[in-house]
Amino acid sequence: MSVLRRLVLTALGVLCLEALAARPVSASEGSLAAGGPPSATRSADFLGEFASDDARETADWVVRSGDNQGRPFIIVDKKATKVFVFDGRANLRGATMALLGLAVGDESAPGVGDRPLSQIPPEERTTAAGRFVASFGLNLAGQDVLWIDYNAALALHRVLDAGARQHRLERLAPRSALSRRITFGCINVPVEFYEDVVRTEFRGNGGVVYTLPETRPVHEVFPGPLAGR
Repeated sequence: MSVLRRLVLTALGVLCLEALAARPVSASEGSLAAGGPPSATRSADFLGEFASDDARETADWVVRSGDNQGRPFIIVDKKATKVFVFDGRANLRGATMALLGLAVGDESAPGVGDRPLSQIPPEERTTAAGRFVASFGLNLAGQDVLWIDYNAALALHRVLDAGARQHRLERLAPRSALSRRITFGCINVPVEFYEDVVRTEFRGNGGVVYTLPETRPVHEVFPGPLAGR
């Protein structure tokens, strides 16, 4: 084989690899990247961490369906005000209590992302439920956050000590879930958890966030878990 022919074939090989790397990942391929095809028996590994039935069954559905496409994912249990972060193989990387939206509800109010915080009444300060493809970006203050729904200004970020009246840091200590319902809708987690777990797992191409509902059955928001209940 001539030198020129070898160079042409090598160049074609490189182009093929680049094309494969650039094309979207299908659900089945994502599952393979996560350690195999979707399985009817495989479960998410919570590593002994306490979790509600809704959280466990939603995480198991993600694994068995391959819905996360091999990407890391987060389960936000609003009723328990708890966040679980999994890697692409559905192994728990960390769990923490979190601060969530003040108001009970599963939808973002229309246009809420375009209004200043001072114009969002208490009844509209909700943390929306659903499936969201999340990635890192900057907020208006120039701080990095994990954007869950950019248009609704819904993000997961480090807990902010907003002053003595709110005592946000203290609210993360073990106490009732109701005391952790304080934000305008964003999900606040401890600084170390954000830095060591969320940023580590979601860096690069981000991942998927599954926020469980609190006013509707889980199967109305996600098609797989708890179907028929």
